[in-house]
Order: sequence, then C-alpha cells, then structure tokens
Amino acid sequence: MGQILLLQNERPDVCDATRWFMEPVDYLAMRFCGVAAATHASRLAMWMTDNRDLHRWLRREVLASVGISSEKLPGLIAAHSVLGPVLEGVADELGLSRQTVVVSSMPDLHAAAYGSGATRLYAAHLALSTTSWISCSVPAKKTDVLHSIAAVPGLTNDSYVVIDNQETGAMSLEWFQGVLAGGGVKMTYEDMTALAATSPPGANGVLFSPWLAGERSPVDDKRLRAGFTNLSITNNSADMIRAVLEGVAANSAWLLKYVEKFVGQSLSPIRLVGGGAQSELWCQIFADTLDREIHQVQDPMTAQLRGAALAASVALGRRTLDELDSISTSVKVFTPTPAWPGSTNAECGTR
Repeated sequence: MGQILLLQNERPDVCDATRWFMEPVDYLAMRFCGVAAATHASRLAMWMTDNRDLHRWLRREVLASVGISSEKLPGLIAAHSVLGPVLEGVADELGLSRQTVVVSSMPDLHAAAYGSGATRLYAAHLALSTTSWISCSVPAKKTDVLHSIAAVPGLTNDSYVVIDNQETGAMSLEWFQGVLAGGGVKMTYEDMTALAATSPPGANGVLFSPWLAGERSPVDDKRLRAGFTNLSITNNSADMIRAVLEGVAANSAWLLKYVEKFVGQSLSPIRLVGGGAQSELWCQIFADTLDREIHQVQDPMTAQLRGAALAASVALGRRTLDELDSISTSVKVFTPTPAWPGSTNAECGTR
C-alpha cells in the first residue's frame, strides 16, 4: 500500500502508465499465462484484503480512506485455482508442453508449509533460512499485536496460517563465516558445524544473541543488535561457532513460547526446513533448546520449491492436503536430550 501511495503522489507518470499493481508472484503468473489475478494469500503484503472473512475481497473502506482505486488491482480468486494454459510463446521459449497450466501463486511461508508436509491444522514447521519463523495452520483469524504474530489467509479457502518473523536465522552462520574469512580462515558450513561439535553443549559459557538486523517477533525492535557474551581467553572458534548455533535456537525458543500461547497448544513435532536444517548438529541443538521433537525433512534446502510443486498438484486435483502429510519424508528425527538434574533442556542448549 505504501509503495502504491508513493507512486501516486511522487511519480504520477508511472502510476498513470501502470495497468496493474501486483505482487511479484502474481506478476510472474500473469507473464506465464496472461491472466491477472491474486489470492488472499498472495496479496497479503499489500494490506488491502479483508482477512477476517476469506469470502470477502477488497477492504473498500481502506482503499477509500487512503485514496487507492480498485481498478488497478486484479480480482481475487480462491486458493488452488487454475489460471489457465501457459502462453504458446512462453511454452516454446522454455521448452514446455503447450498443455502446461498455470496455477495461483503463494508466499514463501505457504510454500514452506507444503514442502515440509505440515499441512494439517496445528502441524508445525520452522524455517531456518536467511530469516526464521515458526508456523502452523489454524482454523480462525487472530492477531497478537504485542508480539508481531498473526493468523493470515492459509492453505485453504477457509483456514489460516500463523505468520511471524525473526530477522536473522541461518544468516547468523553465514555472517560468522564471513568474519572468519576476513581473518584468513576459509571454512565451509560443514567444516564450521564439525568444529562446533567439538565444543560441549553451552559452548563453554559463550553466548550469542542473533539480532544482526534487529528483531520483529516476538519483540519488534529494529535497534536490537547481536553480540557475543561471556568470552574468555580460554574460548576458541569452536565455542563461538557453537554459540551462534545455540543462540539462533534460543531465539526460536523465545518465539515458540508466544506462538504456542497464540495457538493454544504445544507444537510437537516441529518440521525443520531451510539451509540450516541440513546440519544434524543444528537440528539436535534445536530439539534440546526447544524441548520438542524435531523432524529434519528431506532436502530441507529446497523444501519451498517442492512445496510449490505440491501445491500445484492440489490445484490440479491430483493430491489432497491430507495426503501431503503422509508423503512427506523426514530424513531423521531428533529428540530432546534428557536434562541433568536441576536444569532444563533449554539450558542444556544455551548454557
């Protein structure tokens, strides 16, 4: 909405020449088949749909109040809609069959749910990617303004999915890889996690807060910054790498408390997707720190690409949402390590 208003007020020439205001995913779908359309989910970031009732379309009172015309907003369609066949020129250029069809698009949050197989109500997934989030499908609309958690249009036309976001997830490890490289130490992620495994749980007292870009959930504060704490002359790079892994997991544990309160129940198992989920050590640290059973899904790095394909199979009637849970393959299951007397699993993972 803000971008549209900027164009209307600062670049009216661009605005006048524009036919549609669209999200990138909807624009790409239109380029493939020539049909301009959006769903409640794909248009979520525009803040111009009525998400309280998924059978209503535009929030006309909002459009009127800010001065945006609905004439340049493509119509809304239901989730799992087939838009039409791919354009012949596109099919020929890409080597596709002219019988290929284009289906409605979705954000990365929804693709991750599909790709993890967490498609049933309250089936949870956690994305350990550049950023990080914890999500599951829920039956009704709800918003927690204080902790930046909300239920937004979901995987079906009558359900919702939890949205929240932590600004820095596996990027913390990428950042520290760059720090080491600046000092002349070139390490792969596999090398880093192998070295971290030589440090004991608690990283010999080293703590890391992963707020490299501020934070959004469960506290929205762009001023928060990352840092290592409790370093001593006896600590080494193995301790620091393990502290990064544990700090990201501890941040997720902080969010999980509010997400579970939001949905009204404990979430377990949690399916882990994203590049960070390729590390078995990190998966175990998450199990210990969250005190939840963690399922490492197959090919977690490409889970969202797989999710887009699975969503298309639902749109074409070849699979149902319930079937996606059964066909999803977990490579390995990680259970919380029993805590020693007087401690908690979260403390095992972070101290």
